[in-house]
Amino acid sequence: MRVIVTGGAGFIGSHVAEALCATGHHVYVLDDLSTGRRENVPDGAVFVEGDVRDEALVEDLFRDVRPDAVVHQAAQTSVTVSVREPRRDADVNIGGTVVLLEAARRHGVARFVFASTGGAIYGEVPEGTRAEIGWPERPESPYGIGKLAAEHYVRAATGPIPHTAILRYANVYGPRQDPHGEAGVVAIFTERLLDGAPVTIYGMAEAGDGGCVRDYVFVGDVVDANLAALAGRLAAPVVHVATGVGTRTSDLLAALERHFGPASQVVHAPPRPGDLGRSVLAPCPDLAAPTPLDEGLAATVAWFRAQRER
Repeated sequence: MRVIVTGGAGFIGSHVAEALCATGHHVYVLDDLSTGRRENVPDGAVFVEGDVRDEALVEDLFRDVRPDAVVHQAAQTSVTVSVREPRRDADVNIGGTVVLLEAARRHGVARFVFASTGGAIYGEVPEGTRAEIGWPERPESPYGIGKLAAEHYVRAATGPIPHTAILRYANVYGPRQDPHGEAGVVAIFTERLLDGAPVTIYGMAEAGDGGCVRDYVFVGDVVDANLAALAGRLAAPVVHVATGVGTRTSDLLAALERHFGPASQVVHAPPRPGDLGRSVLAPCPDLAAPTPLDEGLAATVAWFRAQRER
């Protein structure tokens, strides 16, 4: 297939693009490099620098490539940024998705895979439960609201676009994640521990309570979910990409400290605006068993260490 991967120079998108190239697809990466890196684009992929909101650029790309499929990973991904800049968040996450859907409809694209969020769409998930597909959707941040709105646009395009899939990710981590942004606590902690710098745990309800509970899913499992969606192997139009296991921030830090030794200092801070206390998702039964956290963290730490040695 000819596949356009938006955000294909970023963390998740570059892994998806790499896997598609490895399986023989013709891959075209569209990325504005606002957070992605040119060196992340895999060999064999055609790189186009540009913004998904640029209607003229997107139209030219679709006309030239005549894609069979679109894998839409490009996004504004930080809950904190969305609270601070809700208009920007909506512009990228809703507006950019609509531009792509319209181009896909005009050019007869057969498959459209949309990277959404499970963590931010349901709101608080009570202790002892896991959010299921079909739960009430109660996003509490502009990020979650924007992703849910974009999902509705994707659903509305089903028909003109014969096959659409919505993947609701839990908290994704792994190699190539940016440690310098406001999202991605595994990457941030790993970088801080490598530097011997203080680590900050933001509280669930108040400073010092051990932090939020999250469902951490390895990027390799996310790639597998995208490939399954493209191949039509998912029975439902909306699925979770998750482990179903909740991990508190303080426990995540302890797991990483097993690789590095204790943090030089742990700072306990109040909750951040827009952060949920607990988010855990029921995994999709159509996908393989998720990578255990310890195994995924070991691979992530090894990658970050290798980057330091280059």
